[in-house]
Amino acid sequence: MGTEAIGVGLIGYGLGGSAFHAPLVQAEPGLRLCAVVTSRAEQVRRDHPGVEVVASADALLADPAVELVVVAAPNAVHAELAATALRAGRHVVVDKPFTLSTAEADELISLAEAEGRLLSVFHNRRWDADFLTVRRLLEAGPLGEVSSFVSRYDRFRPAPKGGWKEEAVPGSGILWDLGPHLVDQALVLFGLPETVAADLRTQRPGVEAVDWVHLVLGYGRLRVLLHASMEVRDPGPRFEVHGDRGSFVKWGMDLQEAAMRGGARPGDPGWGSEPPERHGTLTTEVAGLELRGRLASAPGAYQDFYAAMAVAISGGGPVPVPAAEARDTVLVIERALASAREGRVVEVRP
Repeated sequence: MGTEAIGVGLIGYGLGGSAFHAPLVQAEPGLRLCAVVTSRAEQVRRDHPGVEVVASADALLADPAVELVVVAAPNAVHAELAATALRAGRHVVVDKPFTLSTAEADELISLAEAEGRLLSVFHNRRWDADFLTVRRLLEAGPLGEVSSFVSRYDRFRPAPKGGWKEEAVPGSGILWDLGPHLVDQALVLFGLPETVAADLRTQRPGVEAVDWVHLVLGYGRLRVLLHASMEVRDPGPRFEVHGDRGSFVKWGMDLQEAAMRGGARPGDPGWGSEPPERHGTLTTEVAGLELRGRLASAPGAYQDFYAAMAVAISGGGPVPVPAAEARDTVLVIERALASAREGRVVEVRP
């Protein structure tokens, strides 16, 4: 990599832009945050002194120092903004969900190829401590052949917060908010499923968008259950993995988001690590003897996404999340919407 840091322009400074993208870009030596498109100018100046605030994507793209554009705007405009940036000759990172349809995803993938630009999607929870642990565990094989996998996001927000994510607008609701994390992790572990069955509901008064999600992905004998809801005061396990030789159960969310919202950054002492009381429980068998104990979590590593992106732009490796993989996540969500609408199990694979 050269000595010059790659200039980054960020579109959007809500939760995603302020708590994830901006601090992670600033933590990567190969990148430099140049400008942010937002109406929250004072917040940007307080958080990142010296970073320019501009009023529009056009103004951002007028700056030749911006080589990489990060789209962290509302879901419904992801495709439009990403296409504009690609046509302007910029590399692009799109926050999840990539797009709201596979047709939009295919258009962006083709456009990036035609323009010779890199395109990636910010599926940061591939670098959660618990998910990295589960991934390594499945690769090591102590659970045997996995027959059931449960992944859930339980939250307790009985009173609506307000805003577009709870309104009946394109891209709203937790299927498009939390669902991409759940689906992407399942696809990383098991690939594209054969079928999906979905139950989607709106439970809370005053909310117009889906706030209860239950998906069952079919992989032959393997069943993958993905669940998210907003009225769970006492959460269940984050992961349950069961096979013909053993089980792994993990409680508690990854700590990196809370750490960054509290001002911590990658590189701080203990970054990404979990205390022993949060480690998952592994139960398996060796030489006819049942073994049960805590399995230390792998360190979480959100910083790896932008580190890989910087290397990719400099010509040294692939993007951290290929757009084609993010497109598959959108495909599963499309099929889930069809399943819930039609009340039946839907085939996923073409």
